[in-house]
Amino acid sequence: MAENMTLNLRIWRQPGPDTPGKLVPYPLADVSPDMSFLEMLDMLNQELIKKGEEPIEFDNDCREGICGMCSLVINGVPHGNQKGTATCQLHMRHFKDGDTITVEPFRAKAFPVVKDLVVDRSALDRIIAAGGYVSVNTGGAPDANAIPISKEQAEKAMDMAACIGCGACVAACPNASASLFVGAKLAHLADLPQGDPERRRRVQRMVQQMDDEGFGSCSNFAECEAVCPKEISIASIALMNWEYLKAAIGL
Repeated sequence: MAENMTLNLRIWRQPGPDTPGKLVPYPLADVSPDMSFLEMLDMLNQELIKKGEEPIEFDNDCREGICGMCSLVINGVPHGNQKGTATCQLHMRHFKDGDTITVEPFRAKAFPVVKDLVVDRSALDRIIAAGGYVSVNTGGAPDANAIPISKEQAEKAMDMAACIGCGACVAACPNASASLFVGAKLAHLADLPQGDPERRRRVQRMVQQMDDEGFGSCSNFAECEAVCPKEISIASIALMNWEYLKAAIGL
């Protein structure tokens, strides 16, 4: 059985959106390698509360790698350096006794810091509200096989629908682009017949909203794909560009 560790944490503390922040050192002993990264932060917060200090604010919800809330930059990498892993599923066994771990919030103009490690990612919600849905009123749920879809087509759509909207792609991109997120949300609908009637309007509205929110443009660095906890392919960005071009010329 692996022994418990002592870690040297450097955590971003910022009282509010209009207040300067800084990295604050926190030594933490007796960290079990079986803990998740968020459980380790819970442990630190319990110690801070016992001392009468302000606990560290960070986002979390399901802790099962589904909700996308656990938006942390760990040692310079969104969600940490374990491929295909959200922060909540990153375990302390991937660190060593005595390690220094720097924890920061996602950095992007469109993701303003609320407090400490919490950022406002509602810009992604507004992109979805602009067109990331199928608005046709179908009444009751149709039979599963009512609209024939090939296995390949269904799998492509599901691969893109796996996006949890965490925003790691934005945090990793040198341009703070949301193209991988938007591309995935467009691709999973474009690959299904239910999404076809609104595909022109959808891509135009979502791309326009993405620009309005202040996200940067894609320069094909592929950092987004590298840090995505669901390993969404940058092929979705190519599809987004193709869909936008077709919509612009009326195809």
